[in-house]
Amino acid sequence: MLFLQLPMLLAFLPGGDSVDGFQEPASFQIIQILSFYNHSSLHGVGSGWLGELQTHGWDSSSDTIIYRWPWSKGNFSNEELKQVEKILLTFFSRLGQAFYNHASQWQLEYPFEVQVAGGCELHVGKDSVGFVQFAYQGSDFLSFQDHSWVPAPEGGITAQLVCSLFSLYQGTQEIIHNLLSDTCPRFLLGLLDAGKADLQRQVRPEAWLSPGPDLGPGRLMLVCHVSGFYPKPIWVVWMRGEQEQQGAQRSEVLPNADGTWYLRSSLDVEASEASGLSCRVRHSSLGGQDIILYWDHQSSVGWIVLAVIVPLVLLIALAFWLRKRWTHCEPLSGLIPLE
Repeated sequence: MLFLQLPMLLAFLPGGDSVDGFQEPASFQIIQILSFYNHSSLHGVGSGWLGELQTHGWDSSSDTIIYRWPWSKGNFSNEELKQVEKILLTFFSRLGQAFYNHASQWQLEYPFEVQVAGGCELHVGKDSVGFVQFAYQGSDFLSFQDHSWVPAPEGGITAQLVCSLFSLYQGTQEIIHNLLSDTCPRFLLGLLDAGKADLQRQVRPEAWLSPGPDLGPGRLMLVCHVSGFYPKPIWVVWMRGEQEQQGAQRSEVLPNADGTWYLRSSLDVEASEASGLSCRVRHSSLGGQDIILYWDHQSSVGWIVLAVIVPLVLLIALAFWLRKRWTHCEPLSGLIPLE
């Protein structure tokens, strides 16, 4: 049934399984970060993600799951959601307690942080892939594979000790396996179906060119800005004719406040070589029509603006000078000549 549903749902999403839209495989994961400050202070931060879109949060003060979108519940009933929530909250609560109780035995030094990521991926025509991965202080620690816990080489003896303890709880391992192999794929498909209106959203990018910081005599930094686009995948390159230019520096794709994205691409060139360069932007919202901005036009616009502004400033200065002179001369015209 999963094999039949996934291709149909991906067909509704922008770009299907292409690079211009919601990419296949589709994935959902829960991320939990546990920060242990001392023997009695623990802070947790949790979230749920459909691909790179956050769909869920976690209110640590009340131990409740926050649904960030109207469709974040997928097609699960309230009863099934409550059951899954209870399992997850219980798991993370006991996980925190286990690290507290064994911190000394496992030679963990306060403060320390444990990151947990668990979820599933769906590939067209293949079995779903479930995963649970632990990190300690940002390094691989252990993972859940084939009904059992496996220590990461980076985790050393501490990861082996943790795996030994976790492996004693066979019932918990079976619950995790069921969540990864059945619950998560069904929930992921429900999210894709219920949220397809938002996931289909297409917002065209705006693009403009500007000079970057001064690089010294004979060199130019050309900057191409692209902002306000959705979804996130985008292609931005500097070109000379049909030849892509190497050496461009592309920033991270950063979020705007309205949920769209922004990036910039910079190219360091000899000033004499800037002529003929262009920035090309390709995005799923453009319907196959790339945005192409030519640096020559940017330079021409600069000269046009300069040609308009300079005479305007001179005219304003002249008008001000004439008005000032007229003001000084006007009182003399009203004097009565002495006899």
